[in-house]
Order: sequence, then structure tokens, then C-alpha cells
Amino acid sequence: MAIIEVKVPQLSESVAEATLLQWHKKVGESVGRDENMIDIETDKVVLELPAPDAGVITEVLKGDGSTVVAGEIIARIDTEAVAGAVAPAAAAPAAAAAPAADPVAAAVNALAAKAPAASDVKVMPAAAKMLADNNLSAASVAGTGRDGRVTKGDVINAVENKAAPAPAVPAAAAKPALQQVAAPTGLNLAGRPEERVPMSRLRARIAERLLQSQSTNAILTTFNEVNMLPVMELRNKYKDKFEKEHGVKLGFMSFFVKAAVAALKKYPILNASVDGNDIVYHGYFDIGIAVGSPRGLVVPILRDADQMTIADIEKKIAEFGVKAKDGKLTLDELTGGTFSISNGGVFGSMLSTPIINPPQSAILGVHATKERPVVENGQIVIRPINYLAMSYDHRIIDGREAVLGLVAMKEALEDPARLLLDL
Repeated sequence: MAIIEVKVPQLSESVAEATLLQWHKKVGESVGRDENMIDIETDKVVLELPAPDAGVITEVLKGDGSTVVAGEIIARIDTEAVAGAVAPAAAAPAAAAAPAADPVAAAVNALAAKAPAASDVKVMPAAAKMLADNNLSAASVAGTGRDGRVTKGDVINAVENKAAPAPAVPAAAAKPALQQVAAPTGLNLAGRPEERVPMSRLRARIAERLLQSQSTNAILTTFNEVNMLPVMELRNKYKDKFEKEHGVKLGFMSFFVKAAVAALKKYPILNASVDGNDIVYHGYFDIGIAVGSPRGLVVPILRDADQMTIADIEKKIAEFGVKAKDGKLTLDELTGGTFSISNGGVFGSMLSTPIINPPQSAILGVHATKERPVVENGQIVIRPINYLAMSYDHRIIDGREAVLGLVAMKEALEDPARLLLDL
């Protein structure tokens, strides 16, 4: 017998612990080398843990929903065993490993015991809890999540479509996902259930950083409007040739990135950060691009954006979008950054005040481009206008630099030739 240990991989310096989402293999099942065994969620990304070698899983020490740290042993593999040769009793540690007070882990284990025929169905922890609460089999619910995973929304739809209410779940199984809130005196809340769901690690981290930003930065926002007609005409003229040449569509974000970099070069304080009583001026331009994902807002980084072409930027942003959707962004891609751009316009936002992403000192907010009446040479004309908003840390950035920096971005967008001539 040759036993090897499966350990939690090294996490980034800023990540202290992680959560085991769902085992894809059980005790007694064979696993191939580099085959994903379990998904591990940190406060930044979801990591896949590949098997260090081929063999049969003999022991699982930490169950679904468990909190783990880097280097912790969570399973063991026998590289010389044959699948099915491991005694069923070996699976006991996995069930015992999950904290008894953890309703998600308890629901996952209970579900596995109730519905062995659905063992191959991938179920998210919150969904597993609701399945157990409503006495449903995972096999009876169509999964719409990544790789066919059954999500909480899938279970809610299944429950709503049932002809008859689900049988009552024993009190010992788990607390119900839908809880009736105690009504104040004189207020009837019958038939108005509320759902209590724990924050994911990413959502909790986002909340922590936003509060940190609000409490430690002296945030002020300056606004301006930009006539997007020159950029739109340039894009319409070359978008077909651009896509044919570079294999990616020509969007607008690359122009905003280039305009931001041009302004940061003129006003380096916008690209700086605070470290104690010191101001750190960065001699490079790592631009964070806010991207929405199923897990929440993430900000992957365009490294050395000043050295990237328009095509390079478009390709990287497209890659970030796909990775964010599939949960494949790496820690390295989400770490660092000297300035950020948030595009609420893709969702229809007209105006907002973006929050600085610590330890950065400024962030640009881009919004929806709409046709609006403006005055040019004493005449009222219709132009595609975008409202720009830049929030900045007033501790180190004065209003002069902030306003002039945003004006520099506006001028670069209204005359794209400036970006080519470095004006």
C-alpha cells in the first residue's frame, strides 16, 4: 500500500483560510492524476484541487463546507489500490469531519445518505441544504450551474413547481432555509417568508474592503462629460478590419484604458497609493477592470497597460470576462493594481460615485452613452454623451490634480489621435 496525502494548496499572502465546496470523488472511488477532486473557495477565487497522483481515495478528512488552511491534509489516496477495494466504513471520517453545527455540511451528508442514486449529480452546498429540507432527490432537479451543478435557484424552481407541498423534514435534519420572522406586535407576517443565506467568502471580502475603503479614505468624486462621437466614428470605421486582423471585437473599454493611462502619466499622484505616512508613486500602470461574475464583483488586472496595444487590451478583457464567468480567474490575476475602471454603463447606469479599491487612491466610473442635446458653437446639437466620474482619496490627491486628470481623459477620448501622438 502506497498512501499519499492530499493537502490544501498554498493560498495567497492575504488569504488566511478557505472553504471546501463539494467533493467530486468519494471514498473507494478511483481518481486520475491531475483530476479535479474538490473545489476550494477563498475570498477571491474558486480553486480546483487536482489529485497529486492516480489511485483510490481511502480517506476523506474534511467534508463539504469545512474551513481549511493552506497545507492542511484533507484526504489520502492509495496509489496501489483497486477501485471498490476500500471498505465503505472508510467514508465515515468525511461525514464526521464536517462540524456538527454546520447546517450546509450536515445537509450534504444527509442528502448523500438519502439518495445514493444521485451520487453523480453535482450539488452546490446551499442547494443541497434546500434539497434535504424539501425531501427532494438531486437526480430529480435539472442543474443549470457550471458543469451541470444544481444551484439553489434550481431547487427553488423545483419546489415551486411541485403539485403538492414537500413532506415535513424532521427537526434534527437541519434548520429550514425559509424561516418565518417573528412579527412585531400588531404586524402579521404570515405567508411572507424570508430566506437567510450565509455570505460567500468573496461577498464577505467585498463587504469588508468596501467598508475599509469608506472608513480609511477621504473619498471625493469629480464629474465630467465626454462626447463619444469621435471614438464611435473611429470604431465604426475600423471595427470589421480590426476583428478580422486580431480575432477580437473592437470595444470601447480599451479606449477608456488608454485615456486613463495617458492621464495617469500626466498626473502620477492619481496612480499612487498611501502606505502609512508615505505616498508610494508607482512607475508602472496596472489597471484593474471591474467585472461582474456569478460569485460577485471581481477586479482582474491589466499588467503594464501602458505597454499594451488596443488589440492586447481587448483580448485580455475578453479573456477576463470568460474566466470570471467560469470561475477560472487566478489569484495572481486579481492581485495588485494601481488604478481601476468600473463600467456601470453596461448595465444601464447613467451616473454613480465609484468606491476606491484599496490600496489604490483613485477609480474611474464609466456610464451609459446616451444621445443628449449639447451646445456647440452656439448651436444645440445631439451628441452621444458619457458621464465620467472619478472618485479619489483627498488625503493625497488635491482637487486640482483630480479635475485636470479627468479632463485629460475627456480630451483623449474626444480626440483619439492624442493617444497615438502621446499628447
